[in-house]
Amino acid sequence: MRRARPSSMKPAALRMANALLVMFVAAGEATGALPNIASAPDDHPPMPAPAAESAPAALDLTPAVEGSIAARIRDAAPGDTIEIPAGVYFERLRIDKSLRLIGRDRPIIDGCGSGDIIVVTAPDVEIRGFMIRNTGIDLDRENCGLRLMAPRARIIDNELQDVLFGIDLKQAPQSVIQGNRIGGKALDIARRGDGLRLWRSDEVLVEGNEFHGGRDAILWYSRGVVLRGNASRDCRYGFHLMYSDDVLIEGNALRNNSVGIYLMYSHTVTVRGNRIVRSRGPSGYGLGLKETDRFTVERNVIAGNRVGVYLDGSPFTRARPGLFRDNTLAWNDIAVVFLPSVRGNVFTGNNFIDNLEQIIVSGRGELRENDFSVEGRGNFWSNYIGYDADRDGIGDWDHEPAHLMDSLLDREPKLRFFLLSPAQLAVEFVARALPAMRPESKFFDAAPLMLPTALALDDVDAPTERRSGLALVALVLGAVGAAIFLAGRVGLEARA
Repeated sequence: MRRARPSSMKPAALRMANALLVMFVAAGEATGALPNIASAPDDHPPMPAPAAESAPAALDLTPAVEGSIAARIRDAAPGDTIEIPAGVYFERLRIDKSLRLIGRDRPIIDGCGSGDIIVVTAPDVEIRGFMIRNTGIDLDRENCGLRLMAPRARIIDNELQDVLFGIDLKQAPQSVIQGNRIGGKALDIARRGDGLRLWRSDEVLVEGNEFHGGRDAILWYSRGVVLRGNASRDCRYGFHLMYSDDVLIEGNALRNNSVGIYLMYSHTVTVRGNRIVRSRGPSGYGLGLKETDRFTVERNVIAGNRVGVYLDGSPFTRARPGLFRDNTLAWNDIAVVFLPSVRGNVFTGNNFIDNLEQIIVSGRGELRENDFSVEGRGNFWSNYIGYDADRDGIGDWDHEPAHLMDSLLDREPKLRFFLLSPAQLAVEFVARALPAMRPESKFFDAAPLMLPTALALDDVDAPTERRSGLALVALVLGAVGAAIFLAGRVGLEARA
């Protein structure tokens, strides 16, 4: 972004130029050649059209001119429906009465790169069928495409492009955000705004939206919110909850974000039927829980993340166990990370499939008072080595893994470089040969399942880099084994 050069005009010249400009504007307003600029709100000054795309002549850039959307809003009565035809409207709007604003053939409202585009201050406003684009980039003022500041707004089937913040609800309870597509600005992730933000907005439905290229979709101090059937990709946090209770997060697809879902200081949260895939940022959590209470996590697919589930101080109280039921955690670097202080979680019916590490305790400490089976039903573990002689579907041995390499990795994560290498095989061989070296098991599952819990995996693939990496390792080890075998055969034949 180029900065304007400082003016080289002398103060006297500046005063003369300002006086001439005031005289010109006053004469234009008196003759009707110019609209009355003083009638425009201070925070919505007239904006010039971008050079690349000119506005229609009847839709000049001052908000209240004849034929503009702002003029139609000004002239409407509460409860009216305003239909806007296709076109490009270079306007920034304030809606201060209850009405329906309906776009036909996807009209474009362009903010010309300055400030907010639409601010709603009246209840019961509906905005449907628009493309809203090109906000300002002022993070301090949190420039956004749509700012909702009243109850029961309905924002349906809109497309937001090149916006700093997307949809911002401030004390806008019982609103509906449905079927919108929200794309952020091409900025470094630390300079982006949130695609969706709720602040003290209870009982909001967020359904069927798509977020991409933004920062977070975040809930602050909002109760009774439903997040259903949304998609998020290439963001920092897919969904982020702070002090938000009684929330349902259901049927969402979260891909290629730094973090999929992160719950903080909230309670009574249900996370159900979501697909959380390839969270590979610096933390890389598919699902993180920090001091969250009374939560249920069930029937989710959590795959290809750096860490599938991260538990820190959750559950926060003993009011109810944290329940993980019928989830699939597959192809993650680490399936579940516990901080040593975590107590009171129950895992049952989950599939732990081909994770490099299944369970680790971060830092020094023991994993205690977390259950991995309930009423004779445990979890499926792809590395379980027991059998099922009575064919009841439950392994006859407890699953009680005790791997020296896992114990070393808990203390020094950098050793992960040696996973799937001959060094790991040598370490485990030593642990088996010398019982004194065998570490204590971190957890045990008293009723391991012999078959995985059924769960649709149609849209989840094993990460390509994992498949190709394992294939390369297998090829190299196979070649080494073949060479050793052939060398041994040649040696035997020579001695014969």
